[in-house]
Amino acid sequence: MITRLHSAAVNGITGYEVQVEADVQKVEEVGRFSVVGLPDAAVRESVQRVTAALQNSHFFCPGQIAVTVNLAPADVKKQGPGFDLPIALGLEMAIQNNYSGLPEVFRRRVPTGTDDWCIVGELALDGTVRGVRGILPQAVAAREAGLCRMMVSPENAAEAAVVEGVQVYPVADLQTAWNTLLEPEEHAAYSPQPLAETGEEMPDFDEVKGQPYARRAMEIAAAGGHNLLMSGTPGSGKSMLATRLPGILPPMTHEEALEVSKIHSVCGLLPVGRGLLTQRPFRSPHHTISDVGLMGGGSAISPGEITLAHHGVLFLDEFPEFSRRTLETLRQPLESGRITISRASGSVDFPCQFMLVAAMNPCPCGYLGDRKHGCRCKPADIARYRKKISGPLLDRFDIIIEVPPVDPAGLLHKPDGENSATIRQRVVAARAVQQARYADTGAVCNARLSGKMLRRYCQLSSNQEQLLLAAVEQFGLSARAFDRILRVTRTIADLAGREKVEDGDLLEAIQFRQYEVQMRGV
Repeated sequence: MITRLHSAAVNGITGYEVQVEADVQKVEEVGRFSVVGLPDAAVRESVQRVTAALQNSHFFCPGQIAVTVNLAPADVKKQGPGFDLPIALGLEMAIQNNYSGLPEVFRRRVPTGTDDWCIVGELALDGTVRGVRGILPQAVAAREAGLCRMMVSPENAAEAAVVEGVQVYPVADLQTAWNTLLEPEEHAAYSPQPLAETGEEMPDFDEVKGQPYARRAMEIAAAGGHNLLMSGTPGSGKSMLATRLPGILPPMTHEEALEVSKIHSVCGLLPVGRGLLTQRPFRSPHHTISDVGLMGGGSAISPGEITLAHHGVLFLDEFPEFSRRTLETLRQPLESGRITISRASGSVDFPCQFMLVAAMNPCPCGYLGDRKHGCRCKPADIARYRKKISGPLLDRFDIIIEVPPVDPAGLLHKPDGENSATIRQRVVAARAVQQARYADTGAVCNARLSGKMLRRYCQLSSNQEQLLLAAVEQFGLSARAFDRILRVTRTIADLAGREKVEDGDLLEAIQFRQYEVQMRGV
């Protein structure tokens, strides 16, 4: 008699159901233990972990049996140690049902009614159940498969309980798992805690001294979800401004929080005891990062930094110091909001809708244009430095600004700018207007508007059209930059509470691309 239990696995950031089938046959020679169904090394090693866990948990595991475990569907590669617990339980059920030589002292009542259970967990050699990555998408897969009960380790319970419609039973060891399957009514399901934003203190804009122009650019970028490039001398406050951007972004919706949490769950970055991430991610990789680290990939395809920044901010400091090849890989994800990683083992699609915020120096030494520090760079060195950022990549930024050095005298005074909470109120109000306006279109903010939608929702008067055309001609801007000016114009009007854009909105949006002329050397 073959035993069947349900488990789950992850492909990319999407979970799917896996059936764990166990069969035992008595043999005269030395027994064997085989796991089939495209297992990876971690799954194949479950043989040793399961055998030791059964013996150390006082279950009977005879030596003269042939054990075959099949993980279905058999044509999908299985990864990770999460199948240990269902394999051990399924194997013990098969032994209890089929092994005629079982000593009476080891005979147990066999669980029934296991068809609505999803079981996931790694086993220690002493039978302790350990947590695994990717529980959240696996819980979603269990619900979609009609499995209403899920057995996981205690450290994964809060994460799995986020999914409505699935009762979560945390089990600390193999013996508890068996008893829970046997009499689930005798064991309490996990009660999820109310969702709330974490109390972590975030950097505040009221700590920024001066820089009113850059603060205004940050507010507009947050209100419309726009990409932003800052250029300025060392110490002008570029990194300080960027790290305060998440504090003025609107809170995530439940759907966004669920998607972000699934990504971090798969990568093992979800804090223990936290079911959902409620704060938007802020990722700041070093400029030595590889293509795989930024975009995702590897032999076991995993998300990169652009996916970890989904619905949040990707901050690239020292922008020209990144490999040019690495930077160029950003172009397609910035446009589509998704990236497909293809390898010999398969193809995985990852979401990556993020705000790109980049910071750079105006020249290799960093002091071009600084009146107090003379620039030591040759014109050829400056040109070579700036050419590391290609024209097509520069076009992907909606706002390009220069951040001037702060007057030392101003550092002695208290900051006179608004705090993050005040700015966030205006940003949230502007985003609410956009969500209501684009409710039937699929767009979530102005930065995601298509060209057709731009013409519909950002209509210009004839004078405004002439003004924009003159600016594009004078600055030598591309058609993509043309559309990005319109998107920023729409956001500026939304911040002011205007449905119709005015000349001042357009002029301010054009102003945010003037520094691009200097960047291109026009």
